[in-house]
Amino acid sequence: MRSHEPRSTSSCAACKLLKRRCSPTCIFAPYFRSDEPKKFTKVHKVFGASNVSKILIEVPEEQREDTVNSLVYEAEARLRDPVYGCIGAIALLQRKMIELQHDLALARARLARYAANYSTGVAGTELDRLTMTGLEMKLRICYNIYIVFGDEGKKVFGGLN
Repeated sequence: MRSHEPRSTSSCAACKLLKRRCSPTCIFAPYFRSDEPKKFTKVHKVFGASNVSKILIEVPEEQREDTVNSLVYEAEARLRDPVYGCIGAIALLQRKMIELQHDLALARARLARYAANYSTGVAGTELDRLTMTGLEMKLRICYNIYIVFGDEGKKVFGGLN
């Protein structure tokens, strides 16, 4: 836990921004170190130092670091999107997930259709063309010519034996 780490003698980022002396019991110091000034600046812009202080006092000490991380995430999202905040990002991801699920369902349906065509021996499907080796392709062409031209086609290719 950060609150048990030794503190440097410099003020925390919150006290520096608020231009006050950082006390050894400062509620912000374990979570807003002096080398991360932007972290507190964002949280302060959105929630205000007083509200953040009240939130941290009410939260049990073992949950404070997670609380600060949540506040920072929400503040960054709120600064990017003042109307929706992180809910906007969540909604965007949900829409994208629905779109991808739809695309996956279409791909599975096409694959099932191609597999059914391939297993029933329907010639000329796109899957046939993609999966045939060169020899299989030549044999299929020879067979189709034989079907169309009869014995004359058989003479051209020397038979299908």
